[in-house]
Amino acid sequence: MYDELKTKMESFRNQLAEMKGYLDIAAKRTSLEALEADAVAPDFWSDQNKAQSNIAATKSLKMVLDPFDAIGGGLDDAEVMLELAEAGEKEALAEAAAELKKVEARFQSLELQSLLGGEFDGNGAYLTLHAGAGGTESCDWADMLYRMFTRYAERKEFKVQIMDYQAGEEAGIKSVSLLISGAYAYGLLKSERGVHRLVRISPFDSQSRRHTSFVAADVTPEIDDDIEIEIIESDLRIDTYRAQGAGGQHVNTTDSAVRIVHLPTGTVVQCQAERSQHKNKAAAMKMLKARLYEREQDLKRQAVDQLYGDKGEIAWGSQIRSYVMQPYTMVKDHRTDEQVGNVQGVLDGNLDPFIETYLKKNR
Repeated sequence: MYDELKTKMESFRNQLAEMKGYLDIAAKRTSLEALEADAVAPDFWSDQNKAQSNIAATKSLKMVLDPFDAIGGGLDDAEVMLELAEAGEKEALAEAAAELKKVEARFQSLELQSLLGGEFDGNGAYLTLHAGAGGTESCDWADMLYRMFTRYAERKEFKVQIMDYQAGEEAGIKSVSLLISGAYAYGLLKSERGVHRLVRISPFDSQSRRHTSFVAADVTPEIDDDIEIEIIESDLRIDTYRAQGAGGQHVNTTDSAVRIVHLPTGTVVQCQAERSQHKNKAAAMKMLKARLYEREQDLKRQAVDQLYGDKGEIAWGSQIRSYVMQPYTMVKDHRTDEQVGNVQGVLDGNLDPFIETYLKKNR
């Protein structure tokens, strides 16, 4: 057992050395030191936006550096235990094995972070759900997915803000737009863009027949204000309307909600998150800017057909993932073939197996 643990420890050290290079750990440490130095300045909180950006960037760096350092410390502890075992300490071998097991788990966490190296992977994400054809069935499915994604955000300690909410005519949600803020929110959630399909015995069918419902999820990154996107005022149609929301919130009292249509591309964004029409317009413009930037990047990469083809029509044959509740229980991702039998666990926000498999496949 001693030789086996020694070999495993040396293998982990080699892996850590490789990760140090391609994760650019030295540069991340330098950046973190600079951010921490700014954070102790007397006037740090005088600019709230700058301070929040500093905190977000610090958290993002620590999500890589903390597990990296924990692995190094764990390997040092395991090496000490192996030396004690070699000297005759009976319990040291078991302690070394336990420490290496912790190291292995930390490697999995660090590996996930290494997959999130895209330009905007570290940013927040705009997530929009649109119910497909099927009336109440699809609206109820959209409500279930809304709950799934908010539960996932809670697990990751992300902040969720409802930007726009359109209730279904009888039940559920017709469409909803969320701003999900947190380190690597977009990098993790970009795998969810596409059509999600549900198969179940309908609670709305008096004859208890099996129904299939579809909802499209669109995910775009929250982008910084310094990204230049030219938007011509004459290309926009701006409408105001009376906002709506679950639970009779204040937003039902005034025409404060804003809808912006970018006429050349047909891109539509809506916001009713604020009481002020002016603030809703500003938030909607930021969302529009994010969507137009991503569209422009897709055009440059000549990947629009692939990107939107992945989502396709909100109908049969275009789904990226199926959630089957009858006649058996299974969630299957059709892009990676990842399968999970615990449907309720997935609907409670356990999306990690699907997200990690997707990221590894698209490394």
